[in-house]
Amino acid sequence: MSGKGNYYDNSAVESFFKSLEAALVWRRSWQTRREVEEALFEYINGFYNPRRKHSALGWKSPVAFERKAA
Repeated sequence: MSGKGNYYDNSAVESFFKSLEAALVWRRSWQTRREVEEALFEYINGFYNPRRKHSALGWKSPVAFERKAA
């Protein structure tokens, strides 16, 4: 970690939250906390981690990258 206020420390987290907000939060309104929890779980475990294309993987999804490596 570098010094206080260095935005490079949080770049990965900021990128994740920007993606989350654009894909999920800004697109609908929520009635209950449970709805938000379920939607977050679905987004993270159903799209963001397994299917979203990552620059570090040559713009392949983790599933496609692992399939090709196997």
